[in-house]
Amino acid sequence: MDREEYVEAVLRAVESIPEGSVATYGDIAEYIGQGGPRQVGAIMREYGATVPWWRVIRASGVPADEVGDEQLHRLRSDGVRITNGRVRLRDVRWDPQD
Repeated sequence: MDREEYVEAVLRAVESIPEGSVATYGDIAEYIGQGGPRQVGAIMREYGATVPWWRVIRASGVPADEVGDEQLHRLRSDGVRITNGRVRLRDVRWDPQD
């Protein structure tokens, strides 16, 4: 898969995350079957503005520092429960099989 195909695969995967759910950067890489969390993060930084980027979060459940407040606000608007600035992944983690 070349870079352009990888970018498209990442963006399609993020578009698939339903409202009220989140995925980690690693979840997206695993779903695509290529790359890792850092590669997905780089794609999201560069191209992610056109997709629901706020539904992709660190594996710790804590948003990235540079978008933290906005991401938490958008997730709350999606119906995701936030506790102490953290998403409880086991409650809202995206399952692409659903």
